[in-house]
Amino acid sequence: MISLVVVVGPTAVGKSEVAVELALRLNGEIISADSIQVYKYFKIGAAKLSPEEQKGVPHHLFDFLEPDQDFSVAQFQRLARAKIEEIHKRGKLPFLVGGTGLYIQAVIDPYEFPDTGDVTKIRGELWKMVEAGKGGELYKKLRKVDPVTAARLHPNDYRRITRALEVYYLTGKPISSFQKVSQKGSQLYKLAMVGLIRSREELYQRIEARVEKMFQQGLVEEVRNLLRMGYSPELKPFQALGYKQVLGYLRGEYEFQTAIELTKKATRNYAKRQLTWFKRDPRIQWFYLEGKQVRKETLEEIINYICRVIPVFEEY
Repeated sequence: MISLVVVVGPTAVGKSEVAVELALRLNGEIISADSIQVYKYFKIGAAKLSPEEQKGVPHHLFDFLEPDQDFSVAQFQRLARAKIEEIHKRGKLPFLVGGTGLYIQAVIDPYEFPDTGDVTKIRGELWKMVEAGKGGELYKKLRKVDPVTAARLHPNDYRRITRALEVYYLTGKPISSFQKVSQKGSQLYKLAMVGLIRSREELYQRIEARVEKMFQQGLVEEVRNLLRMGYSPELKPFQALGYKQVLGYLRGEYEFQTAIELTKKATRNYAKRQLTWFKRDPRIQWFYLEGKQVRKETLEEIINYICRVIPVFEEY
């Protein structure tokens, strides 16, 4: 069975930096499990590591899609599993790293996804309702036909709400019925799951500092450039944290400082949702971080845990 290290945690906790250090020590390569980092040109708001910060560690499924390309969880699942096998065959240890919980679970657990074929017509009808201000009605419909999915979605997350309704209308089954969580004995990989966490106060300070830095580095200009390139503000990556708030600022909906504060608030809320998602998984071993630099002792603890759970030095 292929060994796989998974590194998860809330946004701004320090996943990317820790994963690079672990990969350097354990002869690994990183597969990014981030729903925005897959897109080209979205750099500042996506908090992508620079080539220097990657320290020579290969990063996969990272910065490779055009912003207007459709990309689903099912596609990520297929590509990530193929990369894991490829990395393993080259004698390296694969690392799956990120904060997009569904992406990670889709890879490590036997999730199935529906084949809905051409959804253009039904998707157009659903989005007409959203644009007409009837998104709340769609959420009510979803609660009736798929309460399991509705319970984990924000009522204003129209992209995922419409996707869930598309699946229901085209297959007659709720999307939750296709997403099968791992059953005992059906493990796909030999997993070492590392969760990174900080005190709430420190995590929120890091989130606020990161948001301030993104705007100082030119997030607004990055969005302007993407719009000048002809990309529609309705595209999926523009709905991500920071980008969505900048679009509101550029449309004149609020002042510059308000855009910053709204981004901070939305990011804090996202971090809470991420922690709620990951805390449900008992396979994750949590490690506490503090300060700007990861303590050598903490890094050693994580490495010792990985080596206990999977035979790193025997296989790699």
